[in-house]
Amino acid sequence: MSDKHSSYSPKTGIERWFDARLPLPRLVHDSFIVYPVPRNLNYAYTFGGILTVMLVSQILTGIVLAMHYAPDTGLAFNSVEKIMRDVNSGWLLRSLHANGASFFFIAAYIHICRGLYYGSYKAPRELLWLLGCTNLLLMMAIAFMGYVLPWGQMSFWGATVITNFFTAIPLAGDWFQRLLLGGFAVGNPTLNRFFALHYLLPFVLAGVVTLHVWALHVVGQNNPAGIDVKSKTDVVDFTPYATVKDAFGIIVFLFFFAYFVFYLPNYLGHPDNNTIANPLKTPAHIVPEWYFLPFYAILRAITFNVGPIDSKLGGVLAMFGSIAVLFAVPWLDRSKVRSAVYRPRYRVFFWLFVANGLFLGWLGSRPAEGTYVVLSQLATLYYFAFFLIALPVLGFIEKPRRLPNSITEAVLETNRGAGAKRRSPGRRPKVERR
Repeated sequence: MSDKHSSYSPKTGIERWFDARLPLPRLVHDSFIVYPVPRNLNYAYTFGGILTVMLVSQILTGIVLAMHYAPDTGLAFNSVEKIMRDVNSGWLLRSLHANGASFFFIAAYIHICRGLYYGSYKAPRELLWLLGCTNLLLMMAIAFMGYVLPWGQMSFWGATVITNFFTAIPLAGDWFQRLLLGGFAVGNPTLNRFFALHYLLPFVLAGVVTLHVWALHVVGQNNPAGIDVKSKTDVVDFTPYATVKDAFGIIVFLFFFAYFVFYLPNYLGHPDNNTIANPLKTPAHIVPEWYFLPFYAILRAITFNVGPIDSKLGGVLAMFGSIAVLFAVPWLDRSKVRSAVYRPRYRVFFWLFVANGLFLGWLGSRPAEGTYVVLSQLATLYYFAFFLIALPVLGFIEKPRRLPNSITEAVLETNRGAGAKRRSPGRRPKVERR
Protein backbone atom coordinates (compact mmCIF):
# COMPACT_ATOMS: atom_id res chain seq x y z
CA MET A 1 0.00 0.00 0.00
CA SER A 2 2.95 2.33 0.54
CA ASP A 3 3.89 2.11 -3.18
CA LYS A 4 0.61 3.61 -4.37
CA HIS A 5 1.07 6.63 -6.66
CA SER A 6 -0.19 9.90 -5.23
CA SER A 7 -3.62 11.00 -6.47
CA TYR A 8 -3.25 14.55 -5.18
CA SER A 9 -3.86 17.18 -7.86
CA PRO A 10 -3.29 20.87 -7.00
CA LYS A 11 -6.17 22.99 -8.29
CA THR A 12 -4.87 26.54 -7.89
CA GLY A 13 -1.65 28.31 -8.72
CA ILE A 14 -0.83 28.79 -5.05
CA GLU A 15 -1.34 25.07 -4.37
CA ARG A 16 0.92 24.15 -7.33
CA TRP A 17 3.60 26.60 -6.15
CA PHE A 18 3.45 25.27 -2.58
CA ASP A 19 3.35 21.62 -3.70
CA ALA A 20 6.51 22.06 -5.82
CA ARG A 21 8.47 23.44 -2.86
CA LEU A 22 6.99 21.79 0.25
CA PRO A 23 4.40 19.09 -0.58
CA LEU A 24 2.70 19.23 2.81
CA PRO A 25 -0.86 19.24 1.40
CA ARG A 26 0.07 16.19 -0.70
CA LEU A 27 1.38 14.43 2.40
CA VAL A 28 -1.84 15.13 4.32
CA HIS A 29 -3.97 14.07 1.35
CA ASP A 30 -2.09 10.79 0.83
CA SER A 31 -1.77 9.96 4.54
CA PHE A 32 -5.13 10.96 5.98
CA ILE A 33 -7.65 11.25 3.15
CA VAL A 34 -7.16 8.65 0.40
CA TYR A 35 -4.89 6.39 2.46
CA PRO A 36 -6.34 2.85 2.15
CA VAL A 37 -7.32 1.07 5.36
CA PRO A 38 -8.87 -2.40 5.80
CA ARG A 39 -12.64 -2.27 5.57
CA ASN A 40 -13.17 -4.42 8.68
CA LEU A 41 -11.58 -2.14 11.29
CA ASN A 42 -13.60 -1.95 14.52
CA TYR A 43 -13.69 0.58 17.35
CA ALA A 44 -10.69 -1.02 19.08
CA TYR A 45 -8.62 0.63 16.35
CA THR A 46 -9.76 4.13 17.33
CA PHE A 47 -7.43 4.23 20.33
CA GLY A 48 -4.49 5.30 18.17
CA GLY A 49 -6.36 8.51 17.38
CA ILE A 50 -7.47 8.84 21.00
CA LEU A 51 -3.84 8.60 22.16
CA THR A 52 -2.85 11.33 19.71
CA VAL A 53 -5.56 13.64 21.06
CA MET A 54 -4.51 12.94 24.65
CA LEU A 55 -0.84 13.58 23.85
CA VAL A 56 -1.67 16.97 22.31
CA SER A 57 -3.87 17.81 25.31
CA GLN A 58 -1.12 16.89 27.78
CA ILE A 59 1.52 18.93 25.96
CA LEU A 60 -0.66 22.04 25.64
CA THR A 61 -1.91 22.01 29.24
CA GLY A 62 1.59 21.19 30.48
CA ILE A 63 3.12 24.18 28.69
CA VAL A 64 0.63 26.57 30.30
CA LEU A 65 1.01 24.99 33.75
CA ALA A 66 4.81 25.29 33.48
CA MET A 67 4.40 29.05 33.14
CA HIS A 68 2.99 29.23 36.69
CA TYR A 69 4.84 26.36 38.40
CA ALA A 70 7.85 27.00 40.66
CA PRO A 71 10.33 24.05 40.72
CA ASP A 72 11.54 24.74 44.24
CA THR A 73 10.89 22.59 47.32
CA GLY A 74 9.83 25.67 49.29
CA LEU A 75 7.47 26.94 46.60
CA ALA A 76 6.28 23.98 44.52
CA PHE A 77 3.30 22.90 46.64
CA ASN A 78 2.04 26.47 47.09
CA SER A 79 2.52 27.24 43.39
CA VAL A 80 0.19 24.33 42.54
CA GLU A 81 -2.34 25.68 45.03
CA LYS A 82 -2.00 29.13 43.46
CA ILE A 83 -2.67 27.63 40.03
CA MET A 84 -5.84 26.03 41.38
CA ARG A 85 -7.12 29.15 43.16
CA ASP A 86 -5.73 32.32 41.53
CA VAL A 87 -4.84 31.57 37.90
CA ASN A 88 -7.70 32.06 35.44
CA SER A 89 -9.08 28.60 34.61
CA GLY A 90 -6.09 27.14 36.48
CA TRP A 91 -8.28 24.56 38.19
CA LEU A 92 -9.44 23.35 34.77
CA LEU A 93 -5.93 23.17 33.34
CA ARG A 94 -4.60 21.27 36.33
CA SER A 95 -7.59 18.87 36.32
CA LEU A 96 -7.19 18.26 32.58
CA HIS A 97 -3.47 17.57 33.00
CA ALA A 98 -3.69 15.39 36.11
CA ASN A 99 -6.64 13.30 34.93
CA GLY A 100 -5.28 13.35 31.39
CA ALA A 101 -2.30 11.28 32.55
CA SER A 102 -4.65 8.57 33.86
CA PHE A 103 -6.78 8.51 30.72
CA PHE A 104 -3.64 8.56 28.58
CA PHE A 105 -2.58 5.30 30.24
CA ILE A 106 -6.09 3.82 29.99
CA ALA A 107 -6.00 4.38 26.23
CA ALA A 108 -2.41 3.08 25.99
CA TYR A 109 -3.16 -0.15 27.87
CA ILE A 110 -6.24 -0.81 25.71
CA HIS A 111 -4.15 -0.06 22.61
CA ILE A 112 -1.51 -2.58 23.72
CA CYS A 113 -4.13 -5.23 24.51
CA ARG A 114 -5.69 -4.71 21.09
CA GLY A 115 -2.26 -5.24 19.51
CA LEU A 116 -1.75 -8.45 21.50
CA TYR A 117 -5.23 -9.74 20.63
CA TYR A 118 -5.07 -9.11 16.89
CA GLY A 119 -1.36 -9.88 16.46
CA SER A 120 -0.37 -6.38 15.36
CA TYR A 121 3.25 -7.15 16.32
CA LYS A 122 3.77 -9.86 13.71
CA ALA A 123 5.78 -9.39 10.49
CA PRO A 124 6.08 -6.96 8.86
CA ARG A 125 5.05 -4.80 11.83
CA GLU A 126 7.82 -5.69 14.32
CA LEU A 127 9.40 -2.21 14.22
CA LEU A 128 5.97 -0.63 14.61
CA TRP A 129 5.50 -2.65 17.81
CA LEU A 130 8.98 -1.77 19.11
CA LEU A 131 8.30 1.93 18.61
CA GLY A 132 5.01 1.51 20.49
CA CYS A 133 6.84 -0.14 23.41
CA THR A 134 9.33 2.74 23.40
CA ASN A 135 6.38 5.14 23.63
CA LEU A 136 5.15 3.23 26.70
CA LEU A 137 8.55 3.54 28.38
CA LEU A 138 8.66 7.27 27.69
CA MET A 139 5.13 7.68 29.04
CA MET A 140 6.12 5.92 32.25
CA ALA A 141 9.21 8.08 32.72
CA ILE A 142 7.22 11.28 32.06
CA ALA A 143 4.41 10.25 34.41
CA PHE A 144 6.77 9.26 37.22
CA MET A 145 8.62 12.57 37.07
CA GLY A 146 5.38 14.51 36.82
CA TYR A 147 4.02 12.78 39.92
CA VAL A 148 6.87 14.28 41.95
CA LEU A 149 6.22 17.89 40.88
CA PRO A 150 3.21 18.71 43.16
CA TRP A 151 5.57 18.02 46.09
CA GLY A 152 2.93 16.35 48.21
CA GLN A 153 3.55 13.57 50.70
CA MET A 154 3.10 10.76 48.17
CA SER A 155 5.18 12.66 45.60
CA PHE A 156 8.15 12.92 47.95
CA TRP A 157 8.00 9.45 49.43
CA GLY A 158 7.17 7.77 46.12
CA ALA A 159 10.27 9.33 44.58
CA THR A 160 12.33 8.32 47.62
CA VAL A 161 11.25 4.68 47.50
CA ILE A 162 11.47 4.19 43.74
CA THR A 163 14.84 5.89 43.27
CA ASN A 164 16.21 3.90 46.21
CA PHE A 165 15.66 0.70 44.23
CA PHE A 166 18.28 1.79 41.70
CA THR A 167 20.93 1.25 44.36
CA ALA A 168 20.33 -2.50 44.00
CA ILE A 169 21.95 -2.42 40.55
CA PRO A 170 25.56 -3.62 40.90
CA LEU A 171 28.42 -1.16 40.29
CA ALA A 172 26.46 1.69 38.66
CA GLY A 173 23.39 1.76 40.94
CA ASP A 174 24.62 4.27 43.53
CA TRP A 175 26.11 6.53 40.87
CA PHE A 176 22.89 6.51 38.81
CA GLN A 177 20.76 7.29 41.86
CA ARG A 178 22.92 10.29 42.80
CA LEU A 179 22.82 11.48 39.18
CA LEU A 180 19.03 11.24 39.17
CA LEU A 181 18.58 12.89 42.58
CA GLY A 182 21.33 15.47 42.24
CA GLY A 183 22.58 14.46 45.67
CA PHE A 184 22.12 11.82 48.33
CA ALA A 185 18.42 12.40 49.02
CA VAL A 186 15.30 13.73 47.31
CA GLY A 187 15.50 17.51 47.46
CA ASN A 188 15.63 20.71 45.44
CA PRO A 189 18.09 19.42 42.78
CA THR A 190 15.81 16.39 42.32
CA LEU A 191 12.78 18.58 41.76
CA ASN A 192 14.64 20.73 39.22
CA ARG A 193 15.87 17.65 37.33
CA PHE A 194 12.44 16.05 37.28
CA PHE A 195 10.77 19.28 36.15
CA ALA A 196 13.24 19.74 33.29
CA LEU A 197 12.87 16.14 32.11
CA HIS A 198 9.09 16.18 32.57
CA TYR A 199 8.94 19.23 30.31
CA LEU A 200 11.40 17.91 27.70
CA LEU A 201 10.45 14.23 27.31
CA PRO A 202 6.89 14.81 25.99
CA PHE A 203 8.44 16.39 22.89
CA VAL A 204 10.69 13.35 22.53
CA LEU A 205 7.56 11.21 22.88
CA ALA A 206 5.87 13.25 20.15
CA GLY A 207 8.85 12.55 17.87
CA VAL A 208 8.71 8.80 18.51
CA VAL A 209 4.93 8.86 17.97
CA THR A 210 5.58 10.48 14.58
CA LEU A 211 7.96 7.63 13.72
CA HIS A 212 5.30 5.19 14.96
CA VAL A 213 2.69 6.67 12.61
CA TRP A 214 5.21 6.76 9.76
CA ALA A 215 6.02 3.08 10.26
CA LEU A 216 2.29 2.33 10.31
CA HIS A 217 1.80 4.03 6.95
CA VAL A 218 4.75 2.15 5.44
CA VAL A 219 3.64 -1.38 6.36
CA GLY A 220 -0.11 -0.73 6.41
CA GLN A 221 -2.77 -1.14 9.07
CA ASN A 222 -3.45 -4.55 10.60
CA ASN A 223 -7.08 -5.65 10.91
CA PRO A 224 -9.25 -7.87 13.18
CA ALA A 225 -8.97 -10.82 10.77
CA GLY A 226 -5.18 -10.53 10.63
CA ILE A 227 -5.25 -11.03 6.85
CA ASP A 228 -3.16 -9.09 4.36
CA VAL A 229 -4.85 -6.82 1.85
CA LYS A 230 -5.23 -8.69 -1.44
CA SER A 231 -7.45 -6.49 -3.59
CA LYS A 232 -9.00 -3.04 -3.79
CA THR A 233 -12.26 -4.42 -2.40
CA ASP A 234 -10.48 -5.15 0.89
CA VAL A 235 -9.82 -1.49 1.64
CA VAL A 236 -11.64 1.84 1.89
CA ASP A 237 -10.35 5.40 1.99
CA PHE A 238 -9.27 6.68 5.39
CA THR A 239 -11.60 9.64 4.95
CA PRO A 240 -14.50 9.53 5.59
CA TYR A 241 -14.77 5.89 6.70
CA ALA A 242 -12.02 5.69 9.33
CA THR A 243 -12.12 9.36 10.30
CA VAL A 244 -15.82 9.23 11.17
CA LYS A 245 -15.28 6.10 13.26
CA ASP A 246 -12.23 7.65 14.96
CA ALA A 247 -14.15 10.86 15.64
CA PHE A 248 -17.00 8.96 17.27
CA GLY A 249 -14.59 6.93 19.41
CA ILE A 250 -12.74 10.10 20.47
CA ILE A 251 -16.00 11.85 21.42
CA VAL A 252 -17.16 8.92 23.56
CA PHE A 253 -13.74 8.69 25.25
CA LEU A 254 -13.66 12.44 25.91
CA PHE A 255 -17.13 12.22 27.43
CA PHE A 256 -15.83 9.89 30.17
CA PHE A 257 -12.68 12.01 30.49
CA ALA A 258 -14.77 15.17 30.97
CA TYR A 259 -16.87 13.46 33.65
CA PHE A 260 -13.77 12.89 35.78
CA VAL A 261 -12.37 16.35 35.03
CA PHE A 262 -15.51 18.17 36.17
CA TYR A 263 -17.11 15.84 38.71
CA LEU A 264 -14.33 13.62 40.10
CA PRO A 265 -11.13 15.64 39.63
CA ASN A 266 -9.29 14.04 42.57
CA TYR A 267 -10.74 10.54 42.41
CA LEU A 268 -7.77 8.97 40.59
CA GLY A 269 -5.17 10.66 42.81
CA HIS A 270 -3.98 9.84 46.33
CA PRO A 271 -5.38 11.88 49.27
CA ASP A 272 -1.93 12.11 50.91
CA ASN A 273 -0.69 14.17 47.97
CA ASN A 274 -2.90 17.04 49.12
CA THR A 275 -0.52 17.47 52.06
CA ILE A 276 2.84 19.19 51.60
CA ALA A 277 5.88 16.88 51.58
CA ASN A 278 7.34 16.18 55.00
CA PRO A 279 10.64 14.19 55.13
CA LEU A 280 10.04 13.53 58.85
CA LYS A 281 6.62 11.89 58.45
CA THR A 282 6.29 8.67 56.48
CA PRO A 283 2.81 7.77 55.09
CA ALA A 284 1.27 4.51 56.30
CA HIS A 285 1.33 2.97 52.80
CA ILE A 286 3.50 4.36 50.01
CA VAL A 287 1.98 3.61 46.62
CA PRO A 288 2.52 5.07 43.13
CA GLU A 289 -0.23 6.25 40.81
CA TRP A 290 -2.75 3.57 39.84
CA TYR A 291 -1.29 3.00 36.35
CA PHE A 292 2.00 1.86 37.91
CA LEU A 293 0.40 -0.50 40.44
CA PRO A 294 0.75 -3.75 38.38
CA PHE A 295 4.48 -3.17 38.01
CA TYR A 296 4.75 -2.13 41.66
CA ALA A 297 3.13 -5.44 42.64
CA ILE A 298 5.70 -7.31 40.52
CA LEU A 299 8.49 -5.32 42.18
CA ARG A 300 7.29 -6.30 45.67
CA ALA A 301 6.51 -9.91 44.74
CA ILE A 302 10.19 -10.90 44.77
CA THR A 303 10.84 -11.50 48.46
CA PHE A 304 13.44 -14.24 48.08
CA ASN A 305 17.05 -14.51 46.97
CA VAL A 306 18.05 -16.38 43.82
CA GLY A 307 21.71 -17.34 44.09
CA PRO A 308 23.83 -14.16 44.13
CA ILE A 309 20.76 -12.03 43.29
CA ASP A 310 19.16 -10.74 46.46
CA SER A 311 15.45 -9.96 46.73
CA LYS A 312 15.91 -6.21 46.22
CA LEU A 313 17.80 -6.63 42.94
CA GLY A 314 15.44 -9.45 41.94
CA GLY A 315 12.44 -7.16 42.36
CA VAL A 316 14.04 -4.44 40.24
CA LEU A 317 14.93 -6.96 37.52
CA ALA A 318 11.41 -8.39 37.57
CA MET A 319 9.82 -4.93 37.33
CA PHE A 320 11.98 -3.83 34.39
CA GLY A 321 11.75 -7.30 32.89
CA SER A 322 7.96 -7.06 32.85
CA ILE A 323 8.32 -4.14 30.43
CA ALA A 324 11.35 -5.45 28.54
CA VAL A 325 9.54 -8.71 27.69
CA LEU A 326 7.06 -6.67 25.61
CA PHE A 327 9.89 -5.82 23.21
CA ALA A 328 10.45 -9.54 22.55
CA VAL A 329 6.80 -10.41 21.80
CA PRO A 330 7.18 -10.45 17.97
CA TRP A 331 9.76 -13.21 18.29
CA LEU A 332 8.15 -15.11 21.16
CA ASP A 333 4.87 -15.75 19.34
CA ARG A 334 5.57 -18.49 16.78
CA SER A 335 2.03 -18.86 15.46
CA LYS A 336 1.52 -18.17 11.76
CA VAL A 337 -1.96 -16.82 12.47
CA ARG A 338 -2.12 -13.22 13.63
CA SER A 339 -5.59 -12.68 15.03
CA ALA A 340 -6.93 -14.30 18.20
CA VAL A 341 -10.31 -14.46 16.42
CA TYR A 342 -9.02 -17.68 14.80
CA ARG A 343 -6.97 -18.90 17.79
CA PRO A 344 -9.40 -20.34 20.40
CA ARG A 345 -6.75 -21.49 22.89
CA TYR A 346 -4.81 -18.25 22.71
CA ARG A 347 -7.99 -16.31 23.46
CA VAL A 348 -8.34 -18.12 26.79
CA PHE A 349 -4.77 -17.31 27.81
CA PHE A 350 -5.12 -13.72 26.59
CA TRP A 351 -8.23 -12.93 28.64
CA LEU A 352 -6.65 -14.58 31.67
CA PHE A 353 -3.66 -12.30 31.08
CA VAL A 354 -5.93 -9.23 31.04
CA ALA A 355 -7.67 -10.34 34.24
CA ASN A 356 -4.27 -11.06 35.78
CA GLY A 357 -3.08 -7.53 34.94
CA LEU A 358 -6.10 -6.02 36.67
CA PHE A 359 -5.50 -8.33 39.64
CA LEU A 360 -1.86 -7.21 39.83
CA GLY A 361 -3.05 -3.61 39.87
CA TRP A 362 -5.28 -4.33 42.85
CA LEU A 363 -2.50 -6.22 44.63
CA GLY A 364 -0.18 -3.25 44.10
CA SER A 365 -2.52 -1.11 46.18
CA ARG A 366 -2.54 -3.62 49.08
CA PRO A 367 0.06 -3.83 51.87
CA ALA A 368 3.03 -6.07 51.08
CA GLU A 369 2.22 -8.63 53.75
CA GLY A 370 0.55 -11.97 54.34
CA THR A 371 -1.61 -13.44 51.60
CA TYR A 372 -1.11 -10.43 49.34
CA VAL A 373 2.56 -11.34 48.85
CA VAL A 374 1.73 -14.92 47.84
CA LEU A 375 -0.99 -13.76 45.44
CA SER A 376 1.41 -11.22 43.93
CA GLN A 377 3.97 -13.95 43.35
CA LEU A 378 1.41 -16.18 41.62
CA ALA A 379 0.14 -13.30 39.48
CA THR A 380 3.71 -12.33 38.57
CA LEU A 381 4.42 -15.94 37.62
CA TYR A 382 1.48 -15.98 35.21
CA TYR A 383 2.45 -12.59 33.76
CA PHE A 384 5.84 -13.91 32.65
CA ALA A 385 4.48 -17.38 31.81
CA PHE A 386 2.08 -15.83 29.30
CA PHE A 387 4.94 -14.32 27.32
CA LEU A 388 7.72 -16.85 27.88
CA ILE A 389 5.73 -20.11 27.85
CA ALA A 390 2.21 -19.67 26.48
CA LEU A 391 3.11 -17.60 23.40
CA PRO A 392 5.93 -19.88 22.12
CA VAL A 393 4.20 -23.18 22.98
CA LEU A 394 0.79 -22.27 21.57
CA GLY A 395 2.46 -21.41 18.28
CA PHE A 396 3.38 -25.08 17.89
CA ILE A 397 0.48 -26.98 19.47
CA GLU A 398 -2.56 -24.81 18.74
CA LYS A 399 -4.79 -25.69 15.80
CA PRO A 400 -6.31 -22.43 14.54
CA ARG A 401 -9.65 -22.09 12.79
CA ARG A 402 -9.86 -21.75 9.02
CA LEU A 403 -8.86 -18.31 7.81
CA PRO A 404 -11.00 -16.46 5.24
CA ASN A 405 -9.42 -16.01 1.83
CA SER A 406 -9.69 -12.23 2.01
CA ILE A 407 -10.79 -9.35 4.23
CA THR A 408 -13.92 -8.99 2.10
CA GLU A 409 -14.81 -12.63 2.73
CA ALA A 410 -14.27 -12.13 6.48
CA VAL A 411 -16.64 -9.13 6.42
CA LEU A 412 -19.27 -11.07 4.48
CA GLU A 413 -19.01 -14.02 6.88
CA THR A 414 -19.43 -11.69 9.86
CA ASN A 415 -22.44 -9.97 8.29
CA ARG A 416 -23.95 -13.30 7.28
CA GLY A 417 -23.55 -14.64 10.83
CA ALA A 418 -25.07 -11.50 12.33
CA GLY A 419 -27.97 -11.67 9.86
CA ALA A 420 -28.61 -15.33 10.64
CA LYS A 421 -28.84 -14.52 14.34
CA ARG A 422 -31.34 -11.75 13.66
CA ARG A 423 -33.46 -14.00 11.43
CA SER A 424 -33.41 -17.07 13.67
CA PRO A 425 -36.97 -17.56 14.97
CA GLY A 426 -37.47 -17.77 18.69
CA ARG A 427 -39.48 -20.44 20.40
CA ARG A 428 -43.10 -19.89 19.56
CA PRO A 429 -45.50 -19.62 22.48
CA LYS A 430 -47.78 -22.57 22.90
CA VAL A 431 -51.38 -21.96 21.91
CA GLU A 432 -53.89 -23.67 24.11
CA ARG A 433 -56.59 -25.41 22.11
CA ARG A 434 -60.08 -25.52 23.39
